[in-house]
Amino acid sequence: MDLSNLRAPEKGKKRRRVGRGESSGLGKTCGKGHKGQRSRSGASISPGFEGGQMPLQRRLPKKGFTNAPFKIRYNLVHIRDLARFDSGTVITPDLLREQGLVKRRGPVKLLSDGDVAGAYTVRLDRVSTSARSKIEAAGGNVEEPV
Repeated sequence: MDLSNLRAPEKGKKRRRVGRGESSGLGKTCGKGHKGQRSRSGASISPGFEGGQMPLQRRLPKKGFTNAPFKIRYNLVHIRDLARFDSGTVITPDLLREQGLVKRRGPVKLLSDGDVAGAYTVRLDRVSTSARSKIEAAGGNVEEPV
């Protein structure tokens, strides 16, 4: 035997052949029992169906409130990402989008991960407290959005 006469191994399990005589174990009713909804052809019952009884997900009361549709999702930028800009650059959301640091629409927030590479003027929607202190310690300043 060598690589030229190898072939895929046979399947481990034979497919179920129903309705081929009583001695096969799956003759007559083909493993579906007698009568009833599941014995009919094309029978498929949705997972929550309880035979016409009011299903559990409809019996339980609706409860609570979610504000998820109105949640503000910030585009996060870290201080270490600003190293590509020269010192004295005015950092705006438009500049970050041009450079590919921000891809989605929406407000931008600056976080303090990393070290400041220069004195920047930052005009973003949000700046974390620690990021603000790092920028000001490096000689830059943070301006509130208009």
